Amino acid sequence: MAEVPCRRIMVVDDDVFILEVMKELFEPEGIGVVTAESGDACIRELEKGFRGVILMDIMMPQKDGWETIEEMIDRGLMEGNIVAMLTAKDVPDGELDYLKEHVIDYITKPFEANEIIAIVKGYLDYLA
Repeated sequence: MAEVPCRRIMVVDDDVFILEVMKELFEPEGIGVVTAESGDACIRELEKGFRGVILMDIMMPQKDGWETIEEMIDRGLMEGNIVAMLTAKDVPDGELDYLKEHVIDYITKPFEANEIIAIVKGYLDYLA
């Protein structure tokens, strides 16, 4: 029987509450959650070898989500990852047009727990 790949997501958000909620939602589903409180922390996790689904907040101090994605592209860290924006902004910024080939989804907060779990499971199945 083939080994099931590790099903992991990375949640990138400066709001610690969101990071905790995502762990509580996904870990009971058998999905590992790596948390990053900043764009720089996200880049460090990618450099350590993280591959999977990345839920990226847009509005973060120092380096926002778009800048983080640009750095991921510049450093060749996009391969093997699916990026979905997870944000309180109702309307996508103009940046989305420039980066849309690298972003699969735009999920707004607040979100329905079962809806986001289903979306992320679909992305993980795609990566498997």
